[in-house]
Amino acid sequence: MSDKIALSTWPTPMEPMPRLGAALGLHEDDLWIKRDDLISLGGGGNKVRKLEWTVGAAVATGADTLVTTGAGQSNHARLTAAAGARLGLDVVLVFPGTPDSAADASGNLVLDSLFGARVFWAGDNRPSEMAGVAEDVCRQLSRDGARPCLIPFGGSSPLGAQGYVEGGEELRSQLPDVEHVVVAAGSGGTMAGLIGALGEERVLGVHCGAVADPAATVASLAGALTHRDIAPASLRIRTDQVGAGYGVLHEPVLEAMKKAAVTEGIILDPVYSGRAMAGLIAAVRDHDIRPGQRTVFLHTGGLPGLFGHPETVHRSVTALRSHNPG
Repeated sequence: MSDKIALSTWPTPMEPMPRLGAALGLHEDDLWIKRDDLISLGGGGNKVRKLEWTVGAAVATGADTLVTTGAGQSNHARLTAAAGARLGLDVVLVFPGTPDSAADASGNLVLDSLFGARVFWAGDNRPSEMAGVAEDVCRQLSRDGARPCLIPFGGSSPLGAQGYVEGGEELRSQLPDVEHVVVAAGSGGTMAGLIGALGEERVLGVHCGAVADPAATVASLAGALTHRDIAPASLRIRTDQVGAGYGVLHEPVLEAMKKAAVTEGIILDPVYSGRAMAGLIAAVRDHDIRPGQRTVFLHTGGLPGLFGHPETVHRSVTALRSHNPG
């Protein structure tokens, strides 16, 4: 019996994007958007589907405290904090940096605080060391009498990815003839779950720079989920939108964000969904996605993180000033 716990209402909407599709050279009915940014918990986003499974398992074991890791503007951390608030659980977020990192808190950090989460600042530990720091935090919490459960980075584990097997099946029920599903590839669980539901050939991931080897990461998760060997080389993953690195604004991403906004009124973030849209645009340009092929862009959310990304905010405000007719 599943330990999954309900954290939102389903399904999320599926909407056409005819103006953006036409702007990219596709047919009017080709391009659609799956609105997982409209998931109801904590500001929305794809991580909620994973948390229904990972937090459900934590509750089933008697945990009273959720611990997870991420960058300071982590959408996963924000939604873990929201899930904890919904369920009456304490939440500890393990972030790189020092308390000074929150001096000018914005974006997701503000919401983490509103949800009542505590932050453990891990100093200059490298991303690869964060899981070990989080395990130390769990041990200390246990010594203090708490019952902690460590939720994996990005919620990405075979269990968490089960949320996007469900998401993929939901998507297919809404648009049965879908040929391409374009999604940001961060910690890998969302893409792995979609592969579990739709197969490798229909899922196009766009690497965001969150992991060193996205193909190996996704293949491992999808293989564990589907109980079959999946070769990294069999996956469709674009790596051309990382730019200077995770969290660093990449010019084609900003242009993709603008194009989605001015044609459809859709807001994307600069780290994940913006990169995914830039990858979709590049795939159309490269003829990997062609006119007449039904294509879905999976909007994974992340709007609060936009306001925690100073360079994007600065560039947008500068552009606004330049358009002032006065």
